[in-house]
Amino acid sequence: MPSTAQISAPPAPAEAAPRNVKSLSGLLPFLRPYRGRIGMAIVFLVLAAVSTLVFPVALKSLIDQGLIASDPGARVMALREHFFALFGVGAALGLFSALRFYMVTWLGERVTADLRNAVYAHVVTQSPEFFETTQTGEVLSRLTTDTTLVQTVVGSSLSMGLRNAVLGIGAMTMLIVTNPYVMTQVLGILVLVVLPSLYFGRRVRKLSRASQDRVADSSAIAAEVLNAIPVVQSYTQEAREAKRFDVSTENAFVTAVKRTRMRAALVGFIITATFGALLWGLYQGTQAVVRGDISAGHLGQTVVYVIILVSSVAVLSEVYGDLLRAAGATERLMELLSLRSPIASPAKPTALAATSGGSSLALRDVTFRYPSRPQHATLSHFSLNVLPGETVALVGPSGAGKSTVFQLLLRFYDVAAGQVLVDGVPVKEVALDALRERIGIVPQDSVIFSADAMENIRYGKPTASDAEVIAAAQAAFAHDFISALPEGYKTFLGERGVRLSGGQRQRISIARAMLKNPPLLLLDEATSALDAESERMVQAALESAMKDRTTLVIAHRLSTVQRADRIVVLEAGEIVETGTHAQLVNSGGLYSRLAALQFDR
Repeated sequence: MPSTAQISAPPAPAEAAPRNVKSLSGLLPFLRPYRGRIGMAIVFLVLAAVSTLVFPVALKSLIDQGLIASDPGARVMALREHFFALFGVGAALGLFSALRFYMVTWLGERVTADLRNAVYAHVVTQSPEFFETTQTGEVLSRLTTDTTLVQTVVGSSLSMGLRNAVLGIGAMTMLIVTNPYVMTQVLGILVLVVLPSLYFGRRVRKLSRASQDRVADSSAIAAEVLNAIPVVQSYTQEAREAKRFDVSTENAFVTAVKRTRMRAALVGFIITATFGALLWGLYQGTQAVVRGDISAGHLGQTVVYVIILVSSVAVLSEVYGDLLRAAGATERLMELLSLRSPIASPAKPTALAATSGGSSLALRDVTFRYPSRPQHATLSHFSLNVLPGETVALVGPSGAGKSTVFQLLLRFYDVAAGQVLVDGVPVKEVALDALRERIGIVPQDSVIFSADAMENIRYGKPTASDAEVIAAAQAAFAHDFISALPEGYKTFLGERGVRLSGGQRQRISIARAMLKNPPLLLLDEATSALDAESERMVQAALESAMKDRTTLVIAHRLSTVQRADRIVVLEAGEIVETGTHAQLVNSGGLYSRLAALQFDR
């Protein structure tokens, strides 16, 4: 099973990435539900190929019986009949080809959609550990570029390959039946064509994977920069970032050119060698006509079968290159699908008891290290108990471990030692959905989705009515500014809420948490982006929201935690002080010094 490090690490050199067409077997679970349609597509494909193979037989009859007949009247009638027969073959070919095209195109679109949905649904269930080490652009590249390559194969190339394989085998069989001696020689020559093709194919396969990795690098850079465009522009780094992206795309171009050059050599070699071998067979056929061994119609039939065989081999060489590229894309997608998050619901979860006055929390002798920083203990022998309905503030310098406590309560990570309990049950024994349904969070960086204000607040409770959403907005003092928007609650807020101020985004986030109405509320710097007037309004709303529920508050602005039932002061992952605001100010410890810095100005 690949690790997240394997996913996010810089791609290995092309020579270190052995890949083959067998990787496409990863698509079988996505094809299996559509066995009926696949069967129909194969039937239409075979019928279209048979129609094509029947054409030379009809042509032979036209030449031998229609053109060479001695009686003019009989010749005209024979020509008419044979042309009608040829038209019938063409009509059958058109019908079966159209049905085949529809079936395989439908399959390509359906399988690609299923694959894209499966990968996305799997990625969003990964723990934060995965996103610590994997660039968003890399994931997006796999969801878009790689799935498009798969679509090309399933919806087009694979069908073309099968069709031309049937045509090639059929044409070869007919040629062997009609000219066994000559075609045995030709087959011997074709075997010599295959051996060099294997070498070229191996090189194309490696370069295809490398090319896709270079494209993913460009996507990762673009996603990172576009998500931070205000910072890029404020530091006037547009030219530098454009140059960095240009270097990345140039690397992708160079790798793609190498792949294309090798693939062109492969196609050129296969077509030239195959054409030469079959010309030898055609030459022998013309000699047979001269000697009187076969008829002119027989030679015409042979010529058409030669053309079918040559064109089939040419198409198969093209399809082989597409299959190699899709094999690399499939492997990259299967790598994502094979990942298993270290955070998962237990097989037999313990149910949490119903609560009406808030949840109890406990962290018992917890030691925790982030996976990306295993040498540094963020929390060390940390213990904390919070009673139902209690409001506890976590205070301390940056990096003290305050946000980590929230992460552990939500079970984004598992502790290295100790226990985390909610309502007396270890979080490892609770289903993730049940645990997180019990918790509402207002993060420091408010997340606003590309939707209207109504849907952004309703995200906290998708089944909520419009009246409930409006009531939550009023409680969070967001109703007035939302009503003043051009379309009120139906106003589109822009990507990441760019049409709102920082304080407005925060109040939307607070309204979302209040709508959820959980027994446990986590406030991570919930008022950090508000001005003094907005802070007073939201503080009043939060105090109302804190009633009958347990609340943990993280705040650097100590004015927001003064009325907490208890203040816990953290430093370097350990609790150094506990008490009320008045007690801690008079203690002369870390909290007292922090308070002096903020209030004695």
